Amino acid sequence: MARTVWDSSVGKKTVMAVSGLIMLSYLVVHMLGNLKIFFGSDEFNGYAHWLRTIGEPFMHYEWTLWLVRIVLVVAVIAHGVSAYQLSRRDIKARPSKYVHKKPRASYATRTMRWGGIILALFIVWHILDLTTGTVHSGGFQEGRPYQNVVDTFSTWYGNTIYIVAVLAVGMHIRHGFWSAAQTLGAGSRTRDRALKAVANVLALVLTCGFLAVPVGVMTGVVS
Repeated sequence: MARTVWDSSVGKKTVMAVSGLIMLSYLVVHMLGNLKIFFGSDEFNGYAHWLRTIGEPFMHYEWTLWLVRIVLVVAVIAHGVSAYQLSRRDIKARPSKYVHKKPRASYATRTMRWGGIILALFIVWHILDLTTGTVHSGGFQEGRPYQNVVDTFSTWYGNTIYIVAVLAVGMHIRHGFWSAAQTLGAGSRTRDRALKAVANVLALVLTCGFLAVPVGVMTGVVS
């Protein structure tokens, strides 16, 4: 049954919708956690330490964090694979160009594919920069995320990569949230306007929230 559902276009769209909402929930929590940086290094570093001790003593050190990471990895892979397969299926179904031009889609809709690629590449860079420290500038300091964030956003390329990725996130959410609602049956003629408004607000709040950190470092508010 699971294979039958996965092989159908409806099943793949449902996987995309559910995995997208999981990632969106994470982004909201992640943004709120990031904003703690404006309360100083002790607050931010303490928050980062708390993430590794969630559930203690029942859960061992970092076990909860690793469970969250596993769920996110599964969600990202499921989202990417289903999006790619749906895209290939759509191309095969229409191998020739339309005789008449299709109605012009919104900018967010037309950039969903390359936006997804940008986000996938950014996730890899972000992990290598602030989790493992592999590509971090200024010397990665284990257990001092506040200083590591400041180091990253003290470089022009760190700011450029992050800002481009955050803008891509905003466009992805703006279209993706509404699309997920339609797939899961939450949309209707009367609710479409409200859902689009929620999608716009979510995209705007998350974009501004994530951009606040590099802007804070660039302006000296966070230092």
